[in-house]
Amino acid sequence: MESAITAKGQATIPKPVRERLNLKPGDRVKFFMHPDGTAVLLPKLPASALRGFIAPPKEPVTIEDMAEAAAAGAAEAARSVRRRRR
Repeated sequence: MESAITAKGQATIPKPVRERLNLKPGDRVKFFMHPDGTAVLLPKLPASALRGFIAPPKEPVTIEDMAEAAAAGAAEAARSVRRRRR
């Protein structure tokens, strides 16, 4: 598939591409340039599109649980740094 560039630098995204990416009028897209010169076009999704992506926890987590987990993670990271320096 191909599309021509207008004098304003605009191009029409071919219908099969719009359908495959589920693009609608007003949607935004992102372009990523690779070092080899190729480009990738991806739909820019709102944060709300991630809703339900991760299952909610079975039980509520308390502030104390979060603090304990953060302290354990920090302690493990410190041990890991010490091991690498030996």
